[in-house]
Amino acid sequence: MSVAELKERHIAATATVNALRERLKQRRQALLDTDVAGYARSHGKTAICFGSTDLVCCRTLQGHTGKVYSLDWTLERNRIVSASQDGRLIVWNALTSQKTHAIKLHCAWVMTCAFAPNGQSVACGGLDSACSIFNLNSQVDRDGNIPISRILTGHKGYVSSCQFVPDQETRLITSSGDQTCVLWDVTTGQRISVFGGEFPSGHTTDVLSVSINSSNSNMFVSGSCDATARLWDTRIASRAVRTYHGHEGDVNAVKFFPDGQRFGTGSNDGTCRLFDMRTGHQLQIYSQQHGNNDNDVPIATSIAFSISGRLLFAGYSNGDCYAWDTLVAEVVLNLGSLQNSHEGRISCLGLSADGSALCTGSWDKNLKIWAFGGHRRVI
Repeated sequence: MSVAELKERHIAATATVNALRERLKQRRQALLDTDVAGYARSHGKTAICFGSTDLVCCRTLQGHTGKVYSLDWTLERNRIVSASQDGRLIVWNALTSQKTHAIKLHCAWVMTCAFAPNGQSVACGGLDSACSIFNLNSQVDRDGNIPISRILTGHKGYVSSCQFVPDQETRLITSSGDQTCVLWDVTTGQRISVFGGEFPSGHTTDVLSVSINSSNSNMFVSGSCDATARLWDTRIASRAVRTYHGHEGDVNAVKFFPDGQRFGTGSNDGTCRLFDMRTGHQLQIYSQQHGNNDNDVPIATSIAFSISGRLLFAGYSNGDCYAWDTLVAEVVLNLGSLQNSHEGRISCLGLSADGSALCTGSWDKNLKIWAFGGHRRVI
């Protein structure tokens, strides 16, 4: 068979695949007779009233000298760990703004960080393709640095995200540019399970984010550059439980809804979406109208739900941080328009365990803590 014939066959196969994708998209649209917002409005629901004084910037955490890429809260709500392009992890007292630990990393290109459930250890990963664990109670070395207590190696690409399993101190899940997620035993440093990779139901490009279901820690969801999110069961590593379509760009962020039955996503296509974990249906799209030029659409970089799930906080590449009313799909507040807002891309955000405060991190090198006021203390 000649090269010309092979090219011709490849073009024909590509056209067939694209046609099938379009048919699937149309079938999915036909099944979606309504969305959450449409149903809510038909029953008289309106957006919650949320003013600029209901969520205010109460602290700015300054100390990083490079772009902030990732953050995480401890379960007891008063400490935050952040990772920056300056090659450091900083642990902050969120109540006083003081730094309790500043950890210099061997690889400056860190992309993710996470607290262990007990708050005594932190993990981080990045372009070194490894996940490093630090025990915050360890004695510092001669240079004043905390030594690495464990290095988890095995990924063949950068480590994009990491999260400890909520009810298992010694278990951690990572996602990577090698198209896989891995469940680790932190005590031994060994891989327990690999999700994706050679398995046909896995992601086909870089995996960017993971979120573990707090209601059932055997389940986690991943988001990828292949524009899909996938649900995994740690007890069945050979295949994804379900694949969720709808986005038209990289899925940068995934986060489970508080009830554990749904999850949210944020994407390069500028939208956030809500999916039903069990049926696979897309329940809602959260997007703003922009110009016809795709370059004008800000990227959704990070998301978090309020403790009740009524609000979805989404950070964007243009510095906006929207509080979406998840029920009616309306923006009720833009933190980017408030006083003391960030001056650069919102790269990460997270809600404290009790839901009383939101922390945002930015390429402006700062983190900001936003506190709910008055009757809005927990939403």
